[in-house]
Amino acid sequence: MTFEDQLERYFGTRDPSAIAPQAVPAAVERMQVDLGLATVPGERFALWCMLFLFGQAPDIDETFEDRSERDLARDFIEMSEKAGQGG
Repeated sequence: MTFEDQLERYFGTRDPSAIAPQAVPAAVERMQVDLGLATVPGERFALWCMLFLFGQAPDIDETFEDRSERDLARDFIEMSEKAGQGG
């Protein structure tokens, strides 16, 4: 599942600038439900990352049983923070 696929699935658009602010709460709720139901590690990680970008990611240790997945999520947070600081 690509980032664009997720945008289209949860927001009905592949263009982040076209997301209506009022659509975010319902989309986040659907992502949280899907995360709880997802069994494929890559899908779970993609959903968690999307939730992180919206400031709604659940705790890493509660979300990922596998240590390598937890480490990957922490790496994603670190990269996101560096990107937000302009590199």
